[in-house]
Amino acid sequence: MGQPILRVDGLRKSYRRGLLRPVETFRLEADFTVEEPAVVGVMGPNGSGKTTLFELITGSNTPSAGQVLCQGRNVHEVRYDERDRLAIHYHQSYQVRHFRRTRPAFLMQRAGSDYPIVHLFDEPQFNTQDGYIGFMLDFFRKLRGEGRLVFLCLHPNERFHLEILQEICERFVFVRNGRLTHADSFDELVGHEPVREYLGALLR
Repeated sequence: MGQPILRVDGLRKSYRRGLLRPVETFRLEADFTVEEPAVVGVMGPNGSGKTTLFELITGSNTPSAGQVLCQGRNVHEVRYDERDRLAIHYHQSYQVRHFRRTRPAFLMQRAGSDYPIVHLFDEPQFNTQDGYIGFMLDFFRKLRGEGRLVFLCLHPNERFHLEILQEICERFVFVRNGRLTHADSFDELVGHEPVREYLGALLR
């Protein structure tokens, strides 16, 4: 049996403020596995930890604890210039997120992949004209059909954002105050009161 496409194992990121007696100001915790190719919808309030989660999965942010395994390879142990062959983070208008180097490359392992396995789209801008949404949905389906894992993070402020998530996503993650809620369907997702509060009038 092969390795899961993505395993987020006991992952934690803590931010602290202060020198003598540091006080924790935010903590993200995540522990989940995606066994096979899929399109996963991600949503949650601003500042909840969605982008931090994506940065940890791609290795552009260093965890306080835990690990991220992409087809069995620890992303944070892979050479910096090859991490985007495992997981790549597109931020908003499809700009690729970069990261800081803290260890020499010769101490790190190779990616073992020539093309990203995990694609994370962080609040992409969907143009409602000229069939652009259909083009992007076809692109996500193409990636999945090629054996890739796609995360699509949206901050819904229009009804069509929810329609996109309902049409393309097979499972969902809701991030709030650094905690993750998982759902296997959109109906299950909106069955959680914090999700309904977050989406508000868009559900009516």
